[in-house]
Amino acid sequence: MACEAAKDTIKPAKEGEVTYASYLELDTLLQCQNPQSLKQTGTMAHDELLFITIHQAYELWFKQVLFELDSIRSAFMDPVVPERSMLQVGSRLKRIIEIFKLLVQQFTVLDTMTPSDFLSFRRYLGSSSGFQSVQFRLLENKLGVQAKSRVQYNSASYTSALNPEQTAEVVATESEPTLLALVEGWLERTPAVDDADWDVWGLLKANLEADHAKERAALAGETDETIRQLQEESLTRQEQLFATLFEKELHEAQVAKGNRRLSHKAFKAMLFISMYRHEPRFHLAYQLLSQLEEMDALMTKWRVSHVSLVQRMLGTKAGSGGSSGYYYLRSTLGDRYKVFLDLFNRSSFLVDQDLIPALPETIREQLNVAQ
Repeated sequence: MACEAAKDTIKPAKEGEVTYASYLELDTLLQCQNPQSLKQTGTMAHDELLFITIHQAYELWFKQVLFELDSIRSAFMDPVVPERSMLQVGSRLKRIIEIFKLLVQQFTVLDTMTPSDFLSFRRYLGSSSGFQSVQFRLLENKLGVQAKSRVQYNSASYTSALNPEQTAEVVATESEPTLLALVEGWLERTPAVDDADWDVWGLLKANLEADHAKERAALAGETDETIRQLQEESLTRQEQLFATLFEKELHEAQVAKGNRRLSHKAFKAMLFISMYRHEPRFHLAYQLLSQLEEMDALMTKWRVSHVSLVQRMLGTKAGSGGSSGYYYLRSTLGDRYKVFLDLFNRSSFLVDQDLIPALPETIREQLNVAQ
């Protein structure tokens, strides 16, 4: 006996029920794209709708990123971050990462617009500018972009393009705990980094000095003076670099110059987790550090894509907000806007595995996740 195929039945919504359109408030949402070219001339410049849609999509995604970021900051505000919270933090960081991948990718859609297409409606934008994006400024502040590191906008504060109410909202976040500061505090609580009975840094320093002595001895037989000198200089730079790890004052001097972000204790903890990342206790911690670095890298990619687009559309013309346009945006691509700069520079401290001090059994027990 043949079975009858199941029949799908789609029932019309009853009056007052939540529907797809009412849940998403589509009637309102789809009326929010109002090209100025149409308003001012009666004829819409074709690419202006794309321009509006892309930027509105950015703002919606910024809203979601801020929502996720606030929940992550809240988790790190606890004196102890339990493993369960770490899993949730990692999941939400992953979500932010995927959103930023999408935000970078959206530039490829905007790139389908030619400079002539943009010029057809640019005159109708008035003084509107991406500098006026309140949510992007909130995002920067909550992550930990420092006011002193910012490139000045028209020789003025980064909030100068905002109205008083917006300025107050953005400035208020300057006094909130940033993700950078919260991660720093979390790192400073890492066990075994400065153990009274096991001087991991003294042992590492001794191993490195012995290794460098061997390398210098080997260089004595180098007959090519140029090669010998270059290798000598490389060894000296390595020794100077590691001195900033072993000596707190030298590290703090690097922080003062803007070359580092984390405190000395947190910086050592970051490297400790990286060196002993295979220990079960540090699996999630190492993954989290890698996610923070990836998120920061994607923000840099977003800035690079933005700069490239502006140069393609405007060349060296001034921006609509009165800035120098491309030249200003290009100046924001340096390390000063990398919140987790220290994570990018971890590889500078990579050493051969046999130079890393072995964990004593007492430290392994201390790091036991079951305890």
